[in-house]
This record gives sequence, C-alpha cells and structure tokens, in this order.
Amino acid sequence: MRTVRASEIAPQTHQWSVEARELTVKAGRYTAINGIDLTLGTGVHGLLGPNGAGKTTLMRCLATVIAPAGGRLDVLGSDVTGGAQQLRETRRGLGYLPQAFGYYPRFTVREFVEYLAWLKEMPAQNIPGAVQRAIDRVGLTVKADAKLKTLSGGMLRRAGIAQAIVNDPEVLLLDEPTVGLDPEQRLDFRELLRTLGAESCLLVSTHLVEDVAAACTDVVMLSEGRVAWTGTPQELAAAGADGAPGDSATERGYATVLQHHRRQVAP
Repeated sequence: MRTVRASEIAPQTHQWSVEARELTVKAGRYTAINGIDLTLGTGVHGLLGPNGAGKTTLMRCLATVIAPAGGRLDVLGSDVTGGAQQLRETRRGLGYLPQAFGYYPRFTVREFVEYLAWLKEMPAQNIPGAVQRAIDRVGLTVKADAKLKTLSGGMLRRAGIAQAIVNDPEVLLLDEPTVGLDPEQRLDFRELLRTLGAESCLLVSTHLVEDVAAACTDVVMLSEGRVAWTGTPQELAAAGADGAPGDSATERGYATVLQHHRRQVAP
C-alpha cells in the first residue's frame, strides 16, 4: 500500500515521527481502523474523509488515548504498547486537540494552559514563558486572564490549540481545529500550521478541504477505516474528474478519488 510522503524526514534518532503497520483500532466492537499502513514525518499532513471514516479514532490512537487492537504503531520511535514508562515519555512529546475537550469553566485561559503544561510534565521554570508564547500564537493575548466560561466558541477552540502547542510537541494532532473560527481566524491558523510544520509532524483532521489545500504538505484520505488515497494537495486538485461535485478543484478531486475508492472496494 502506498504510504504518506513527508516533506522531509524528521531529524531525530527515529526515521519517522509516526509509523503504523497493519494498524487496527476498535471503537467498541466496531473495527474503525482496518489494517492501515502509515508513515508521517516533518510537515503538515491533512486527514480527510467522510463521517464514519475513522478519522477521530485514528487520532485518538495516535494520541495514545486508545490502544491498537492489532498491528504495530510507533510514535516518536517508541512502540505505544511498550509499557507505562515508555508511554509516559512518548506523551511528553505529543500535543493533542480532540474534537471535544474538557475544561474547568472558572479557569482563566492562562490557568488552563498552565494546568495542561503541568500535566505534560514540563519543567516548572519553563511553564510561564511557554504558556505566554502559546497564548500569543493563537491570538488570545488580550483574553489571557479571562475565564473560559466567558469565551466564545471560537476563542475556546483557540485556547484548546494553545494547550496543544504549549510543550512545542514533536507530534501535534489536531482534530477539527477550525470549528468555530471565523474566516480571518482560519487564515491566521493556516499560517500557524505552516510555521509549526516546518519543525514538527502535524496531523490535522478536518472536513474543510480548502484548509488542507492551503496549509498541508500531504493528504491522507480515509474511507471506512482504510486508506483510500494519499498524495499532495496539488495532486488531489488534479485528480478531479469533469462534472465531479465541488466548488473548487480540490473539492472535485476529493469527490473523485473517494468515488473511485468506493467502486474498487464494492462487493
């Protein structure tokens, strides 16, 4: 199976930031990820697919929230099933924004990001500066001391992004990060992605094909728990068939390759 190309190999002792072989992941009794191969290095990688394709389950597994049901998964050079201490060390190098994240409404933005930095076991002397940098990068400087319960949905999402990047993670996993962001904020966020992806491995799950086209170096498309297609945003745009649905070349490419995959796997 063709694997994801990265813009460059991560300059660590391990060759890839994420490497999966025949990875299978369950969601309850349902097989949500069915034997996929995947390699990701430095860059911004877009994760596309229809509802139910397995995107969120894959993100949760890469974030070590749920364990693989089969196959092998290495994150930052370590097998995620290698034991509690190994898993703890791996998590220090991760950043994760789930689709829905919990928070204490009475915490301020600063307190929330500080708390997550502490949970990530960052050195205490580094936390204040790292927290301020993360808040500044997501455009919440003036809201740093506002309580979370007073923020709009878009601002809460940006606070979630701040906690994900506070530890300068080597692997950053963002599940639907632009939900609730207005068009101007989405443009700023795309620029932040490009900056972060220059030095780390980012996987961004989204339904917004145009965000992938604008900010990502590679695309992984899932369908029914399998990898349906991989390539660059430019290749995705070029794949669109005449008459395919969509308002842009990238959307038409997405519709075309998804339909082609479904025809191939149909009984």
